[in-house]
Amino acid sequence: MQGKFGEHISVAAEGHVAVITMDRPPHNHVSVEFMRDLANAFEAIDADVELRCSVLQAQGKNFCAGADLVRRETEGGLGAVNPLYDEAVRLFSAQKPIVAAVQGAAVGAGLGLAVMADFRIASPDAKFAANFVKLGFHPGFGLTHTLPRLVGPTKAELMCLTGRRVKAEEGLPWGLVDEVVPLEALRGAALRLAQEIAENAPLAIVSTRKTMRCDLAAAVRAQTDIEAKEQGWLRDTEDYKEGVRSVAERRVGNFVGR
Repeated sequence: MQGKFGEHISVAAEGHVAVITMDRPPHNHVSVEFMRDLANAFEAIDADVELRCSVLQAQGKNFCAGADLVRRETEGGLGAVNPLYDEAVRLFSAQKPIVAAVQGAAVGAGLGLAVMADFRIASPDAKFAANFVKLGFHPGFGLTHTLPRLVGPTKAELMCLTGRRVKAEEGLPWGLVDEVVPLEALRGAALRLAQEIAENAPLAIVSTRKTMRCDLAAAVRAQTDIEAKEQGWLRDTEDYKEGVRSVAERRVGNFVGR
């Protein structure tokens, strides 16, 4: 299997492993179209009986810096977030295991993408952040469900309430990261783990993963409905407007609680 899905997503096969590359320079910002193309790629991989596992990797400095809220607000508003989350739920419906190769920033929706994967191999410069509160906003992408499931409720709350960036080495004992390797070895390490999975019986891989993930897509669907509701009213606050400005200006927000 080899091909393009939209403008920014490509897929190539390495034996029984699909290598998905996100290429939307410079930061791989997500959009509804970007997410739809990515979900379409995963559905195509599920339909290919020769493929048993995927590597999700990115071109450029950052794995994914999330949605470009600053640009979108400047251009006339965020608009509905539900279509983006509809596509996110499709990602969680993928049947085959996913190994993410993370370099640079995995922020906001980029963190959501990294957490969506079964495993995360990271380079030392990787940083993971749920920075929504710095924008005066509520977390999305199902992170209020998936992040506690991965790192535990206390660490997830710490990330979501501080908005701090967690470096790869710090995230290793949390379970946020499974392995830290030099940047030049990142893609090779992710591919090796995917190949180790893919050498096993394909039906058993899918069956075991389905049991262990416990209908994660349905749980994320329910949680994104809650998240979207909270984001809806927060988007109309003065603090959200100040948060977008402060992030664009690289300063601490002057929030007023309204």
